[in-house]
Amino acid sequence: MVNLKEKLQKYIDKYLKEEELVSSEKIQTVKLDICESLAYAPRSCSAKVCSDPVKTFIKETIDPNDFKTVLFRMIEERNLNDSEVYNKVHIDRRLFSKIRSDKNYHPSKDTVILLGLSLELKVGEIEELLDSAAYSLPKTNYFDLIIRFCFLNRIYDVNTVNDLLDEYNCRLLNC
Repeated sequence: MVNLKEKLQKYIDKYLKEEELVSSEKIQTVKLDICESLAYAPRSCSAKVCSDPVKTFIKETIDPNDFKTVLFRMIEERNLNDSEVYNKVHIDRRLFSKIRSDKNYHPSKDTVILLGLSLELKVGEIEELLDSAAYSLPKTNYFDLIIRFCFLNRIYDVNTVNDLLDEYNCRLLNC
């Protein structure tokens, strides 16, 4: 059995490194193809020249419903004030202020979930809020399944949610 594990490790070591080299060669080839298709010589493919199509793509496809926009729309729809939201789930006032004022702030998944609990969101709403922050609740692990279960069953008390997480030896939500 040990011999088999050693063989597997050698195989992984050998082919993983070669795969990484192939991948980096493919990336370089793709970069050159992009520049050539834009009628630029490969040598003039500076980051600035090649990024123009990327900037255009981003500008045309970026979702205006970022986390901050979605969160404060949901708060407004419920006629809540900021302190009601952050105090309910013990989020620090300074953190909430940062969310409100810093347009580049990106919350942790736990923070988004805590805010969802505070707002007593339905499953579709928490999915929208998580998506706006580039997170999701996949059905592939205990933590996410328990969080989904809580929103489905309207369990919004952080201590109860943490008790359920603890029951399955999952990390707890930070309050």
